[in-house]
Amino acid sequence: MAGRPSNEAILQELKHGLAEFELTSSPLASVSSGSQRRPSFAIRPLQPATGYGFFARIGTPIGGGSPALKKAQCFSVQRVTGDGRCMFRALVKGMALNKGMALNSREERDNADELRLAVKEVICESGDERRKYEEALIAITIEEPLRRYCQRIGRPDFWGGESELLVLSKLCRQPITVYIPEREHGGRGHGFIPIAEYGSEFSKGLWGGKPRKVVRLLYSGKNHYDLLV
Repeated sequence: MAGRPSNEAILQELKHGLAEFELTSSPLASVSSGSQRRPSFAIRPLQPATGYGFFARIGTPIGGGSPALKKAQCFSVQRVTGDGRCMFRALVKGMALNKGMALNSREERDNADELRLAVKEVICESGDERRKYEEALIAITIEEPLRRYCQRIGRPDFWGGESELLVLSKLCRQPITVYIPEREHGGRGHGFIPIAEYGSEFSKGLWGGKPRKVVRLLYSGKNHYDLLV
C-alpha cells in the first residue's frame, strides 16, 4: 500500500499544475444555505485506492456562533474605482481611514499597487516567505499553475481576491471582514452580511501586537469590492 504523500509533495504538484482534485463542496454553499462558514473549497486529490484521503479546506468558520455575525449589519458604502485594483484600493483606503488619514486618488492607486507587489514578492520571489502562506498558495494553485499566477499579478489590472486577502491580512497584521449585500443573501433589507474573515487574531492584539481596527470590504456579485465604514 502506498504511503500518504506529504503536504510539501502535494504543494509541489499544485505548483506545477500536476495535481487533480475532486470538488467536494460548493464554494458558495455557505451563502446559499445561510451557514456561518465563509465560501470555501473543500478539495481532495484524486488517487487510486491507496487507503488515505488528504483533505484541505481554504477557510475557517466565521464568527464562532457570534450573534453579531448572524444578522445583517448596517454601514455606509464608500465607492472604489473599478480599474482592476478595486480590492487593493478598498483595503488601503480602509487602512488609512482607520489611522485618521484620507488618501487622494493618486495615493490610493499607488498604495494599492504596492500591496499587490508585496503579495507578488512573498508568493513569487521567495521560497522561504512563500512557505509562511500555505493557505494562500493552495488557494492560488487550485485554479492555475503558480508560474502563470506570478505573471498575472505583475500587471496593474490584476484582480485581487481570497488568495491575496489571506496574504495581506497576515503580512500587514490587518483584520479584514468581507461582506455581501443582504439582498444577495436572500434578504429584503439594505444591510450587509459577513461571509469571510481574515486575520481576526490581529483585532484582539494577539502575538504581542496592538489590537487593530477591522477593515470591512463589500463584495458584489459583479466581482467588485467597495469599502464599508
